[in-house]
Amino acid sequence: MVIRKDWRYRTKQFIAYTLLIFVLTTTLFPLYIMFATSVKPEGNILPTWDSLIPKKVTLRNYVDVWKSANFDRYFLNSVIVTFSVTFLNIILDSMVAYALSRKGFKGSNLVLLVIIATMMIPAQVLMIPLFILIKKIGFYNTYWALILPFSVQGFGIFLMKQYFDGLPKSLDEAAMIDGAGDFKILFKVLFPISKPAIAVLGINTFLTTWNSFVYPLIFTNTDNMRTLPIGIAYFNTIHGIDYVHLMAGSSIATIPVIAVFLAFQKQIISGLTRGAVKE
Repeated sequence: MVIRKDWRYRTKQFIAYTLLIFVLTTTLFPLYIMFATSVKPEGNILPTWDSLIPKKVTLRNYVDVWKSANFDRYFLNSVIVTFSVTFLNIILDSMVAYALSRKGFKGSNLVLLVIIATMMIPAQVLMIPLFILIKKIGFYNTYWALILPFSVQGFGIFLMKQYFDGLPKSLDEAAMIDGAGDFKILFKVLFPISKPAIAVLGINTFLTTWNSFVYPLIFTNTDNMRTLPIGIAYFNTIHGIDYVHLMAGSSIATIPVIAVFLAFQKQIISGLTRGAVKE
C-alpha cells in the first residue's frame, strides 16, 4: 500500500514538473530568440535550428540603436514617467486606502464602490475626454500629460485597502497613544509591514506604465517627448524591418522590467501568496 501511494505521488510529481518545464520553456523561448537575434551581425526573426545559437556575437547593434533615432531620450522619458507614476501610485493609493480602511467615515462604502466601478471602464472610453482635458489645461506634450492622469488608480486603492483591512487596528491605537498622527501611522507603522502589497502595486504600475503605448502616442507630438514603446515603433517604421536592431531596441526596453522583477520577486510572491497558508 505504501509503495503504491509512493508511486502515485512520484507520478503526479513527474507530471507536474514536466508541465512546469514546458510552460517555462515556451515562456522563455521568445525572450531567448529576441536576445539571440539582437547580438547577431545580421539575421532574421525566424531562425533555423542550426542558427539558434549565434555563431558570431556582437554588441554593435545596441550601440547603433542607442545612438540612432534619439533612443537615449526615449529611454530617459520612460524612466521619468514610469518612476514618477509608480511613486505617486504607491503614495496616493495608500493614502486613499488608509482613509477607507481605518477611518470608516460616512459614505466610505459608496466611495469604494465608485472606485471599483472605475476599474470597469474601458481605457478606450477615456481617451477622447482625457485628450480634450489635457489640451485645455495646457499639459499637452509635457511630462504632466503622461504622469498626472495615472497618478491614482482604482486597482491600487482596492489592493492596499484589502491589505490594510487584514492588519490589526491595535497597531494604530498603540501609535496614537504615543502621539502619532495619521501620516505617521501610515508611513511609519503600516508601510513597513505592507511591503508585499506595495511590491505588487509597484510592479503592476511599473509594467503598465513602462509598456504604455496608446496614451503617450496621443498625448505627445514631438520626438523629445516620446517614450520607448513609441520610439521602437517609429524606429521600425523609419529603418524598415531591421530585425537585429529592432530586437536590440526591444531588449533594451525589456532589461529594466526583468531587473525590477528580480529585485522585488520575494515581496511579490509573498504578496500573492499571503493568506494561502494558515499561520
